[in-house]
Amino acid sequence: MVRYLSEADIRAVLTMPIAIDCVERAFIDRAEGKAFDIPRRRTRQPGGHLHILQGAAPQINTIGFKAYYLRPDRSRTFLVHLINHAQGNLEAMLEGDWMGQMRTGAATGVAAKYLAREDAAVVGLFGTGRHAVTQLEAVCAVRAIREVKVFGRNVERRQRFCDEMSKKLDTLVRPAVSREEAVRGSDIIVIMTRSDEPLFDGAWLESGQFVSATGANALNRREIDLTAVRRCDVIAVDSVEVAMGECGDLLAAVETGLVYWENIPTLGDIIVGRRPGRTSAQQIALYESHGMALQDLYTGRRVLELASARGLGIDLPIGG
Repeated sequence: MVRYLSEADIRAVLTMPIAIDCVERAFIDRAEGKAFDIPRRRTRQPGGHLHILQGAAPQINTIGFKAYYLRPDRSRTFLVHLINHAQGNLEAMLEGDWMGQMRTGAATGVAAKYLAREDAAVVGLFGTGRHAVTQLEAVCAVRAIREVKVFGRNVERRQRFCDEMSKKLDTLVRPAVSREEAVRGSDIIVIMTRSDEPLFDGAWLESGQFVSATGANALNRREIDLTAVRRCDVIAVDSVEVAMGECGDLLAAVETGLVYWENIPTLGDIIVGRRPGRTSAQQIALYESHGMALQDLYTGRRVLELASARGLGIDLPIGG
């Protein structure tokens, strides 16, 4: 039998602190050579794109993958498959749309925990979509945020986002009057868009800021310009292997010799102390997030444990 968990089942047990804990453990285990990740593979068709991420996590007795299919009309299917690492049987299938939003936000939360100043209190946010919600929630879970300035092209959607997030987070979330205002005076800058061109002038960055660029997961997308990359004292990625195939933000910097892939640490390297992260309050730090299967597997395993303890989900007559 295989346990099947719906989006509703997962929402009933997964909180942002749990997601942050799971994702941080995934970073640590991978950095210590205890977990293994295979970069995303894509099957592109005129009617939609199928994406598959794979990983192995012996520490939690799990090997598996996430497969998701996206269509231009925004219809989508997300499924995370958890296989027993020791025995080889499929244990669970989890609907993975909302869980994916949570673990993506959690990765930014972990990055902010290690790369943002401890006194960071003001956030500049680019983006007002569903992923922007969990990005902001995660940052607020690791830092005492008192103000959020939001920039988005759709004025009505931006205002609605601010109103909803102000209530959800019990903090001031307001529209930014310009892109520049979203950057200047912010301690943390979070970017979650589908932009194919830089969203702000890197000259606007100020000492001590932390930038999390999370939307540019394709080489033809860019959220920050070359000036911004040049001004960052610390640059980290979730996975160098993934970044090499997906990080449009760093591509130009690599091509011009400004940075080299072999010199870029992973966030896990920084967490375990193998590579330095922020070493002074004046440094500008950048985290480029693209997503790894391990984030889904660690979060999914914990969700399965919590849901099973509450009797959530249904058993499917699959396997022996």
